[in-house]
Amino acid sequence: MAIEIDFDKMLGLAPAIVQDAATGEVLMLGFMNREAYAKTLQTGYVTFFSRTRNQLWTKGDTSGNRLRVLSAATDCDLDTILFRVEVEGPGVVCHTGARTCFNTDLAVQAIGGQS
Repeated sequence: MAIEIDFDKMLGLAPAIVQDAATGEVLMLGFMNREAYAKTLQTGYVTFFSRTRNQLWTKGDTSGNRLRVLSAATDCDLDTILFRVEVEGPGVVCHTGARTCFNTDLAVQAIGGQS
C-alpha cells in the first residue's frame, strides 16, 4: 500500500527537508506540491515548487549541485517529507554559496532559564 502525503493541510504544499545521507547534516528546506513530489519520485532528484515563481524547479539544474534521493520518509502526520540525499556536483546547496542553508546561528535563551 502506497503512503499518501497530505498536501491539503498547507493549501496544496508540504515541507520537504533535505538531509545529507552520509553526514546527517540538514541542507535545506523547500516546499513540494503533488506534481513536484511525483517528479522527484520519477526522476530520483529533488524537485520543489517555488512559491515565489509559482513553478517547479529541480535543485541543481542551473548550479550542478543536484540532490539525488537515496531514501525518503514522512512524519507521523503524513504532511512533511524528509529526503536523505547525495549531493552531486561541487557540494554547495545554498544559493548563498554555502554547503547548507542552515548556517546562521540564532541567539536563543533556554526555556525556563536553564542553559
